[in-house]
Amino acid sequence: MQEPSPWIGRFAHLVPPGGAVLDLACGGGRHSRFFLVRGHPVTAVDRHVAALEPHDGLEIMQCDLEDGSPWVLENRQFGAVVVVNYLYRPLLPRLVEAVAPGGLLLYDTFAIGNEAFGRPSNPEYLLRPGELSDAVEGELAVLDYFHGRIESPKPAMRQQICARRT
Repeated sequence: MQEPSPWIGRFAHLVPPGGAVLDLACGGGRHSRFFLVRGHPVTAVDRHVAALEPHDGLEIMQCDLEDGSPWVLENRQFGAVVVVNYLYRPLLPRLVEAVAPGGLLLYDTFAIGNEAFGRPSNPEYLLRPGELSDAVEGELAVLDYFHGRIESPKPAMRQQICARRT
């Protein structure tokens, strides 16, 4: 089983006990499994869900988040909204809205400068400095934020945020 993002693992203990978790653009489900083991119900959303195995407490939603369809999670809130290695800017306000009172936004993805290390290199998929903190301003309290180079699991430019709705 692939390990969770170190950023997600670092703040997982702050997710309200038993709080529902949204794993957006969940891929193979490493963060879904991580939170299920920790006792959280999980909603896993991705365009391709074949790699996800049914599990008690796991809601699997197959949808294309970028095709212009209505937001599939309208009026739903979560104890944690988890996004790793994915960026579709039009969803940022929706993700902030989906954080329940006391809940967290845990976001960890690539940033401008990553083109020096390989893919992704298209600026459309790379966060600009301060972009995540700007996205939560006035809505969520930033507990921690990082923008810079990481070395592990491989060198990359990342932007990460842990923010709470009070």
